[in-house]
Amino acid sequence: MCAAMFKCPDCGHETDDARNPYPTVDILIYNGKRGVVLVKRKFPPLGWALPGGFVDYGESVERAAVREAMEETSLEVRLKGLVGVYSDPKRDPRKHTISTVFWADCADCDAIKGGDDAAEAMFFRLDELPPLAFDHAAIISDFRTKYAEGTLDGL
Repeated sequence: MCAAMFKCPDCGHETDDARNPYPTVDILIYNGKRGVVLVKRKFPPLGWALPGGFVDYGESVERAAVREAMEETSLEVRLKGLVGVYSDPKRDPRKHTISTVFWADCADCDAIKGGDDAAEAMFFRLDELPPLAFDHAAIISDFRTKYAEGTLDGL
């Protein structure tokens, strides 16, 4: 029996290895007085980013978002809604990822502290953001627009 061949959508190379994008989550933790939580990444690509990471096998994206928020910021979050799904194959320079992005609030904003693969975690006002890794500037821009319009999808 012949193995099925797949074509790479970027280069057209044929392979018998079906490669799929990796599911990830990002969490936009927002507080009206403090702003949005960003983490300073310990590992490449370096820079400031929304908390997030890879979804574990057997884990829902909602559970992954809550777990990643806790691991990277020490914040216990409550998911409020969906910002969107981001799937540009070039959004992550390491590999093709598809991110489900949630927005959340936190119970105790003072508990913020960088952890796991985040060197730091802190709030930034939406009008005073540092340069951001990945496509996170676009995600925050989408959030700002949807938040102002009242069109964010709720959970």
